Amino acid sequence: MSNPRPTKAERTAEAREKARALREEQQRKEKRNKLLVRWGVVVAVVAVIALIFAVVFSNMNRSIPAAGPVPANGNLDGGVTLTSTTSLAPTDGGEVDTENLPEGTGEGQPPRGVEPGAEGEPVPIVVYADVNCVHCATFEDAYGDQIAQWLDAGEITYEYRLVSFLDRNSPTNYSSRGANAAACVADTAPESYWDFTAAIFAQHAQGEVDNQGLADMAASVGAEGAESCIKDDGFRTYVKYTTELAQADGVQGTPTVYVNGTEANLDAFTETVQAAIDGNGGADSE
Repeated sequence: MSNPRPTKAERTAEAREKARALREEQQRKEKRNKLLVRWGVVVAVVAVIALIFAVVFSNMNRSIPAAGPVPANGNLDGGVTLTSTTSLAPTDGGEVDTENLPEGTGEGQPPRGVEPGAEGEPVPIVVYADVNCVHCATFEDAYGDQIAQWLDAGEITYEYRLVSFLDRNSPTNYSSRGANAAACVADTAPESYWDFTAAIFAQHAQGEVDNQGLADMAASVGAEGAESCIKDDGFRTYVKYTTELAQADGVQGTPTVYVNGTEANLDAFTETVQAAIDGNGGADSE
């Protein structure tokens, strides 16, 4: 005996069930497609970001030549010396070679070029600093105004030797790039050097910036002409030379400050400098 034919109600229910199953399958497909599109967009964005980062990172970590120029107003000890907040001590420039460094000055001796000032002349201060160093930023914040007063009174000279000790903590070599930017400002706009160093140490709390940010910082203090030098790493060899020379001379950290030829206790920095000025009779004494 054959099976009875499904009733109309049964056929309708079966059709509805098939339609429901088809709808659910279509919804599942649409959901999968939407997820695939979303993940595709995410992957594409990540890939673009990774590519941009790779290009920027590569540019920031490009190979640095062994030999290179000294910036105008830079010396062969790796420093730039302020004689006021708007003027630098002129130098003969020249070239440095990191593969032919001078020998270190020896244990217990100050670094090369660190000497007492002549009687009646401004007291020389030499500071080893790293633009990525929090203690350097703190030092600049604490004493910057007083240093500016001494400078503009003709009582001191202030020599920055900017090193890149902390590149090991930076994926973008910010210490080297910041020091290079400062050298570019010394070379192209010496009257802006003090303001630029103040700006770059003040930036520390906000974190690292790229080369465009450094160029913008330079422009903000009147050194618009430094942009190409900053972006082209014009004095990265000089920064490397300064850093390796400092290490050869026994400088182990930043800030390290020498006042009148002697390493200073930074907790008594103001008193130490003022005593040196007073003991020297003042730079403008007759």
